[in-house]
Amino acid sequence: MITSRKKSILSLAIVASLLLSLFSASVSAADPKKEQDAKNAAKGSIQSYVQDMQPGWNLGNTLDATGIDETTWGNPRVTKELIEQIAAQGYKSIRIPITWDQHIGDAPNYTIEPAYMNRVQEVVDWALDADLYVMINIHHDSWLWVSHMEKKHDEVLARYQATWTQIADRFKDHSNKLMFESINEPRFTDGGTEDRAKQNEMLYELLTSFHKIVRESGGKNAVRPLVLPTRETNPSQEDLDVLYNTIVKLNDPNLIATVHFYGFWPFSVNIAGYYKFEKDTTKDIVTTFDNVSNTFVAKGIPVILGEYGLLGFDKNTNTIEQGEKLKFFEFLTNTLREKKVTSMLWDNGQHFNRTTYKWSDEELINIMKAGWSGRSSTAESDIIYLAKGAEIQDAKVNLNLNGNQLTGIVTNGQKLKQGEDFVLNGEELVLKSSLLTKLTTVGNLGVNAVLSVQFNNGPDWKLKLTVNDKPVLHNAEGTTEAFAIPTNFNGNRVATMEATYAAGGNAGPQDWTSFKEYGNTFSPSFMTDEIKLLPDFFKDVKDGEVILKFHFWSGEIVTYTITKKGDNIVGKTS
Repeated sequence: MITSRKKSILSLAIVASLLLSLFSASVSAADPKKEQDAKNAAKGSIQSYVQDMQPGWNLGNTLDATGIDETTWGNPRVTKELIEQIAAQGYKSIRIPITWDQHIGDAPNYTIEPAYMNRVQEVVDWALDADLYVMINIHHDSWLWVSHMEKKHDEVLARYQATWTQIADRFKDHSNKLMFESINEPRFTDGGTEDRAKQNEMLYELLTSFHKIVRESGGKNAVRPLVLPTRETNPSQEDLDVLYNTIVKLNDPNLIATVHFYGFWPFSVNIAGYYKFEKDTTKDIVTTFDNVSNTFVAKGIPVILGEYGLLGFDKNTNTIEQGEKLKFFEFLTNTLREKKVTSMLWDNGQHFNRTTYKWSDEELINIMKAGWSGRSSTAESDIIYLAKGAEIQDAKVNLNLNGNQLTGIVTNGQKLKQGEDFVLNGEELVLKSSLLTKLTTVGNLGVNAVLSVQFNNGPDWKLKLTVNDKPVLHNAEGTTEAFAIPTNFNGNRVATMEATYAAGGNAGPQDWTSFKEYGNTFSPSFMTDEIKLLPDFFKDVKDGEVILKFHFWSGEIVTYTITKKGDNIVGKTS
């Protein structure tokens, strides 16, 4: 473990020479003032380096898979064409998460399988050939074995050092567009370490060991950009401060801080009634990246958001309603741009299809791409509900123009007439009843028309004109492993579900709230007309009667009763 390195005049001259090749900064190592000037210039250069990486993309669930090869988590084998396609999408950098564990030999050498090292290099070289900045790391090893460092200190440290020694040696002559990330989401709780001070102590030992190994490994590694994470890659202020102090002690101008961000937790998984993008979620984004900026960027230390997304995506990308999802990503990407934080989208195959090379959600990628250079306009909702059989009134939708201007509205290829079909009062869009009547003359339940609201910047905002009736839930029987409520959604979509015991108290997991987690405890299926109550819900439900309240986006609330007796479930309409 080291806190600083005293360099001889010779080594300083070597570093200065390498800095010249990387950052075009030359200086006489014997002149302290010029030496400091060079460090300041290098800091500016590393900030430029990181800004040039924007935007970035993660090759997730591939080389980081913990099985026998890169396909074991469901993604196809990486091809050169895939990497080229990512570059063609406008991405400037790629993070290649790598799990080494199953490819490392026994002590004392801990030799990495040559075939695996060659495969890693092949993918890295493809990315460099595509003119991408490239980040490689030690990924799921963090919880597989590094997490056990307290109880197996010498073994873990030796294995970690051997791994980085081999990686550093293999890539020491590679372009400086390749950077090393010391470890992904370093946490020690899997190994039983709960004490925060001990966790910080072990992380410090890992980071300084990594730094020493790479810097002394020769070639371009003397000045190669190195990426250092907070504990668990958490953006909490306490963890930011600890990493800042480590970077200061290392006294190296080519260090980059990294954190991850998956949003305000209740919103990110749709729990506790946070199914809308609202003030608590926006405040969390602002506070987090104000802290990141003030701790690092404002002090000359660049930051890479190595992963970002929504936690609910682990279950389904529809866990968060489409419009709410788009507002989250629009606000987040704008905040990151303002704070000069380079971001790398986490994609485990759910966003960019690796065989068709198409995006699964064009609206989502378009609003993120627009955020690379400016703000997009959104609205309070992307659905306008019209109750079947009710008199149609003017519909009002509050827009979030974000400094842009409305330029028109189009539906079915026809441009609507301002003043006749719609009116804009400030940021309030009023859709005339005559227009709504014309577009819903058929009156089928569900989406009858889509209005593309257009602006002078950013993508269109889609308003889905939807005719709905009260949802109907039917009686059902099943077990705790397989229970589904037959449902006539009647043009509606489920927003959230509450669960309480008839005798009082909240039912199911996370019983501090009556609102249950979408996708984890319940899952609507609009294709099969049912709402599934999942096994994870019943694991924490006591025998007896449970009252469910399903909240729909139209504002309808439908009550349903289930009775649990052992593994058997009976459901009845209320």
